Amino acid sequence: MKRTSGINIMKRLIIELKPLTPIMIITVIMGVLGFLAAIGIMTFGAVAISDLLGTTILVNYKTAITIMVISAVLRGLLRYLEQLSGHYIAFKILAILRDKVFRVLRKLAPAKLESKEKGNLISIITSDIELLEVFYAHTIAPIFIAIITSTIIVTILWRINASFGLLSILFYLVIGFVVPYFSSKYANEAGVEYRNTFGKTNADFLDSLRGIKEILLYGNGKERLNKINYNSNKLNEKLKTIKFHEGFLIACTDFIIMFAILTFILIGSYLYKQGGILFGEYILSVVIIASSFGPVVALSNLSNTLLQTFACAQRIFDILDEEPAVLEIAGESVLKDCDIAYNDVSFSYPKREAKILNNINLKIDKGNKVAIIGESGSGKSTFIKLLMRFWDPNYGDISIDSRCIKTMPTKTLRYNQTLVEQETLLFNETIEENIKIGNINATRQQVIDAAKKASIHDFIESLPNGYDSKVGELGGNISSGEKQRIGLARAFLHNTPILILDEPTSNLDVLNEAQILKTIKEQCVDQTVILISHRKTTTSVCNHTLVMKDKQLKAM
Repeated sequence: MKRTSGINIMKRLIIELKPLTPIMIITVIMGVLGFLAAIGIMTFGAVAISDLLGTTILVNYKTAITIMVISAVLRGLLRYLEQLSGHYIAFKILAILRDKVFRVLRKLAPAKLESKEKGNLISIITSDIELLEVFYAHTIAPIFIAIITSTIIVTILWRINASFGLLSILFYLVIGFVVPYFSSKYANEAGVEYRNTFGKTNADFLDSLRGIKEILLYGNGKERLNKINYNSNKLNEKLKTIKFHEGFLIACTDFIIMFAILTFILIGSYLYKQGGILFGEYILSVVIIASSFGPVVALSNLSNTLLQTFACAQRIFDILDEEPAVLEIAGESVLKDCDIAYNDVSFSYPKREAKILNNINLKIDKGNKVAIIGESGSGKSTFIKLLMRFWDPNYGDISIDSRCIKTMPTKTLRYNQTLVEQETLLFNETIEENIKIGNINATRQQVIDAAKKASIHDFIESLPNGYDSKVGELGGNISSGEKQRIGLARAFLHNTPILILDEPTSNLDVLNEAQILKTIKEQCVDQTVILISHRKTTTSVCNHTLVMKDKQLKAM
């Protein structure tokens, strides 16, 4: 992906904030008043001491103490309100961004997500979005607070003496803009690389957890551990660069603040000796400048966290900006007949020159059962993916009910097709909940009937909790054959006009296979069935058998 500048990323993040602008204004007002209250504590403390020493500035000792107490109370209250409204904005925006990311992932699925590392996606959805809280709660408001507060302080110092006003502008700009701007350029790449390495580490670790059995069986534990250590060392290297930047920035900021205070002391002393200012004004100016760096220091420190924040935002926006392989069609319609037709269909995957399918022409009438056989990699699964519109053909078109599926509402297409793959994905829920994915409103009896058709009912009943038994993560508590039969039960419950079976009995024994094939033959009379299999026995329930060879379909 093309790298985006920090300024452009910030602009885009601010655009996301538009619906919550009124609350942001409240946050900024509370922040400015809070910092002025904090400065007021120090300033009127100096006023009170000056009055005790016989030099009255602005107000007397008693009034100064009263203002200090009021400022201290207000500082706590205003700070609380600032943080409350700021974090409300932050977590509201995070919820909005998560919703946007999930919507985009749904549009990208399944074609565009097949090649993406799942651990990296999890990292983006969770930790990357979470880190944007730093920007919304601790960046936007502090920028405006620093500008407004510094402007007020500059005005006050300018009224005392123009030299103080000019010097304060200089030091505020150096601390709040110059130092963070140039120092961030040094570690900007490290921030992006750190987040990318973090996502890659998550993906590798997730792979290791999923494949722990294979790792133990083949004795690859040491190699996997070395890979994890390698990724960890890379993370540490990038983090070391970021932390060095943070330390350098803090050191520079503290040095400039000390230098600014010393400069004010020396310039103020000179002006006092020359009669340019009163002694009280001299003391007041030094105290004000010493206590006023809070907002710009907060602004300066932002670059420490913005390195990773902008890197996270870049990864999130890369997902949001990615174009789906196919565009969903809104709306809903009803299909009268589900005749299927492939018209001169050719297809090759992106970034691959070789065609997978070439000039496929096929018509499948409603209720027909067609078997497709062929060697692995010959294009059988691709044939199905095009029918389900996971991908669009490069040439030609596919129609259902004489309507091109490119113009058909996506919801209509999904309502009329069911796919059972060789590997069935089960969620870490009960068996009943996994079957009810086929029809979320199904009754227990309908679930049982579907399970009986898939020859899985007796097994489920033998479990201690029956249909309420948990299958475990990725169906780890049951066998591959049982998972496949649950997938078939899910398909029978969905009961769509078009049933697509990709090696539906590959993990079953002969008896269960025979029972399921019998069910397909007897119960799916009115359904159009497309069956992919390597077993000739499986294709026996079909009216026609076609061979995928040389990128084309041929009759046996």
